[in-house]
Amino acid sequence: MADNSRFTIICPCCEATLTIDAQTGAMISHEEKAKPLASFDEMVKGLDKQKQVREQIFTQELSSMKDRDRILQEKFQEAMKRADKDKDKPYRNPLDID
Repeated sequence: MADNSRFTIICPCCEATLTIDAQTGAMISHEEKAKPLASFDEMVKGLDKQKQVREQIFTQELSSMKDRDRILQEKFQEAMKRADKDKDKPYRNPLDID
């Protein structure tokens, strides 16, 4: 007799097997598709590709950090200008508005 309280679905993207509860729609279990073992040469190529991606991400983050000080300083200056402009207004705490 079939169990009607659960659905088994195969993901079209990663081919993982998902077990879903029929009443709540909650995922009960998830099993990834077993991947075949690759040859040593393919593993080395994969590691080289991962290293290249890591290097690109590191370079990108490093360049964004160089400009970070300048951007933060500009934001601070703009906030100071707004604070000087609104100096005469009393401060209203957003939590006090009820």
